[in-house]
Amino acid sequence: MGRFSRITNAMAFRELAKARLPAPMFHYIDGGGDDEWTLRRNTEAFFGYELVPHYLVDVSSIDMSTKLFGTTLDLPFFLSPTGMSRLFHHDKEPAVARAADNFGTMYSLSTLATTSIEDVAAIGTSPKMFQIYVFKDRELTRELIQRCKAAGYTSLCLTVDVPIAGNRERDTHTGMTMPPKFSLGSLASFALHPHWALNLLREPNFQIANVVQRIDALKNNTMSLIQYVNTQIDQSLNWDDAAWMIEEWGGPFAIKGLQSANDAKRAVEVGASAIMISNHGGRQLDGVPAPVDCIQPMRAAVGDALELIVDGGVRRGTHVLKALALGADACSFGRPYLYALAAGGQAGVERMLTLMQAELSRDMKMLGVTSIDEVKANGAYVQRLMS
Repeated sequence: MGRFSRITNAMAFRELAKARLPAPMFHYIDGGGDDEWTLRRNTEAFFGYELVPHYLVDVSSIDMSTKLFGTTLDLPFFLSPTGMSRLFHHDKEPAVARAADNFGTMYSLSTLATTSIEDVAAIGTSPKMFQIYVFKDRELTRELIQRCKAAGYTSLCLTVDVPIAGNRERDTHTGMTMPPKFSLGSLASFALHPHWALNLLREPNFQIANVVQRIDALKNNTMSLIQYVNTQIDQSLNWDDAAWMIEEWGGPFAIKGLQSANDAKRAVEVGASAIMISNHGGRQLDGVPAPVDCIQPMRAAVGDALELIVDGGVRRGTHVLKALALGADACSFGRPYLYALAAGGQAGVERMLTLMQAELSRDMKMLGVTSIDEVKANGAYVQRLMS
């Protein structure tokens, strides 16, 4: 445990991250859209459900593994795609991928990653997911898909809830915009965090690694690359585009960002194999449902035709159990591992996963279940909190 011995839960890394990161970088992780109601609600909604323990059960041995996307994960949660990890730690995406591999769970690489598809694919043997957008330049989209096939990624995830960036007012205040407009306070914050700045100077090669080769004229101008990608997001994206991408990929395929039962039905119709129930961590449209509240309507609408993944607000082992008992197949999360990455690189992420794993094991035993399949079997382990 070492320097993280006093960290007792996943979110305790938040304060360490806040201390280590310049303000613009911390608030880029921490913030949400508009009034941040949805950001808060994503976790608070879990408090609307109670776990129902069953006792006099032999829990001396438990199995936390689950099947997802045609493969087996050692844990019923995995690490969501998040962009530009180099902003938060100089070991960037590989540190997170190695930690996930050491715990036998899946890492999801973002299109906006600062490490290439191929470099992440070469890390360990655990399954990998790639998160992708439908770009105006369909050849760029097709190229990314073909690279994922060649590199051995096991699943693809299409993000659909970003036709335009959300109104993230914290980023406006700190100047973490594209292009950046840092305030005097933000510039002072960089000066007050020399460890972060020194590591940036030691490794200044900051690229949006999976699109840089498409824009020769921009070379290593990272801000211009980000602006280029933003202009490539296709606001005309529709279900036909999703169907085209599913056919182009030809393997396990998740649509990330859906929140309604009707959209879940459409996902079945176009051939998706999973939905990541998500509101982009509360960073897009404020005032939308928390993912945990969407599970039961979606499950009722699609039956067993889709795998449902709760992506948003998951901070505890009990949150995972509630989501599974309500009908989800797995959970995923981004902020907890980004805080841990910022606090201590791979070691931080591994400590965070250790805590989540230990919580889940302990909580399963206290709930009276010995396997993840048992939690998901019949809804007997959860009930809505009576108001």
